[in-house]
Amino acid sequence: MLIIGITGGSGSGKTTVVKKVMNSFSRDQVTILSQDSYYRDNAHLTMEERAEINFDHPESIEFDLLVEHLKLLRKGHGIDEPVYDYITSTRQKETIRIEPNHIIIVEGILLFTDERVRDLCDIKIFVDAEPDERLIRIIERDMRERARTANQVIERYALVKEMHVHFIEPTKRFADLIIPQGGENQVAIDMLVAAIGFIAHRSEQKKKSVAESGN
Repeated sequence: MLIIGITGGSGSGKTTVVKKVMNSFSRDQVTILSQDSYYRDNAHLTMEERAEINFDHPESIEFDLLVEHLKLLRKGHGIDEPVYDYITSTRQKETIRIEPNHIIIVEGILLFTDERVRDLCDIKIFVDAEPDERLIRIIERDMRERARTANQVIERYALVKEMHVHFIEPTKRFADLIIPQGGENQVAIDMLVAAIGFIAHRSEQKKKSVAESGN
C-alpha cells in the first residue's frame, strides 16, 4: 500500500490535482480520504458559536481519528469515514465505508501540521498557487458549497490568510514534491503519476518476491 498526502492552501487546486492523479489509475487501485471529513462535530454549539469556528486552525480537525483510520487502512482493515455537513458545521450520523487499496490519497489543507500524519505518508505533496488565484477559488467554492455570500468570504479571508501563513505555508518544507500553479501544472502532475506508478510497482514486486521466497 502507498499512502500519498496532498496538501496546500485553501483554493490552491488540490482537488484538481487529486482528480488528475485518479484519472491515471483504475478505480479499483485508488481510494481517496479527505481531511475535511474529520472536522470536529459541533452539534453541541449554537449556530452563532459555530459561525465563529476557525476551520483553518489545526485544532478544528480530529487528527486522532484520522491517524487511527490511516493506521487501520495500512494494516488492511476497512474504516467508516465520517460525513461532515459544512452548512450546519456538524458530523452526520451516516458514514462512508472505505476499504484498503493499493493507493490511498489523503488530502487537506492542514494535513502536514500533524507529525503522525506526515510519518504515515509515503509521498508528501504540497500544491502551491498565488494568493489571488486561491481567493477567487475560495469565493467560488464557498458560495457554491457552503452557502456563503461573496462578501462573507472576503470578510473571512483575512483570517484564512493569517492561518495559511502561520500553519499551512510552513509545512511546505516537509513536502517531497511541490506543485506550483496547482492543477494547471500538467508536467508536475505527470511526474507525480510516474513516481506513484514506479513506487507502487516496486512495492508489489517486493511483496511478490517475499511471498515466493516463503514458499
